[in-house]
Amino acid sequence: MSETLGQPIVIENKAGVNGMLGADTVAKAAPDGYTILVGTNSTNAALKSLMKKLPYDQDTAFAPVGYMGSVPLIMAVNNDVPAKTLKELVDMAKAKPDTVTYASASTSQLLSVGMLAGMTGIKLTNVPYKSGPAAMTDLIGGQVNMFSADFAVMLPQVKAGKVRGLAVTSANRSAAVPELPTVNEALGLKDYELIAYFAVYAPAGTPADVVSKLNQAVNAAANSKEVQDKFAGIGFAVQPGTPDDLAKRGVVETAKWSKAIKDAGIEPQ
Repeated sequence: MSETLGQPIVIENKAGVNGMLGADTVAKAAPDGYTILVGTNSTNAALKSLMKKLPYDQDTAFAPVGYMGSVPLIMAVNNDVPAKTLKELVDMAKAKPDTVTYASASTSQLLSVGMLAGMTGIKLTNVPYKSGPAAMTDLIGGQVNMFSADFAVMLPQVKAGKVRGLAVTSANRSAAVPELPTVNEALGLKDYELIAYFAVYAPAGTPADVVSKLNQAVNAAANSKEVQDKFAGIGFAVQPGTPDDLAKRGVVETAKWSKAIKDAGIEPQ
């Protein structure tokens, strides 16, 4: 994007509350196109149902800019956990309710396991973290038994043998890690699927011509072979589109995540 815009882009990571802190910063920023949000299914779809009150209006605080793409998650356990398959982990949890612990630092991480628990009738204990890397450190160290995270966080650790991958959360196996079954395959389910996605948003009120220019930069990056080749290795599928496409997707995704959160029995905090 920096090359297309001819402007330096400074990344400011604002971890916390499933991305809410970063989203709130952008929601309250000047609508001039110089402060933008890499939003997710947390900040722009699910948080509305996860939180009793947000410091911004999720539906009106942002101007959709462009969809970046999506990535499945990998469910993994600490190497000392006896379960070698996801079915064995579910059986373990059924035998001893609430004794299996799982980390989460984002909505997709929380809900991927919450959906699994709801669909299999098991009870697990959630341990919330401020960031994915912190949760991963504790999974490797054995402070938690289980963690479900996107490929960028999880795949290198699985490949290095530091944790044991059990399944991917997509409907189909991933070319990046073809040996791992889907959750549906591992457990004989039909309707389990959870994908994390990423998109760019500007503060509401950002001029249409500025949004258009930012959208062109997002899409140029997404269409770059260099970016696509880099993302393919972590299972990230890029999907360029218009701001209007993203706006429509936001409505659909908000409804989808609301239903998934209710079905998983997750209460608003």
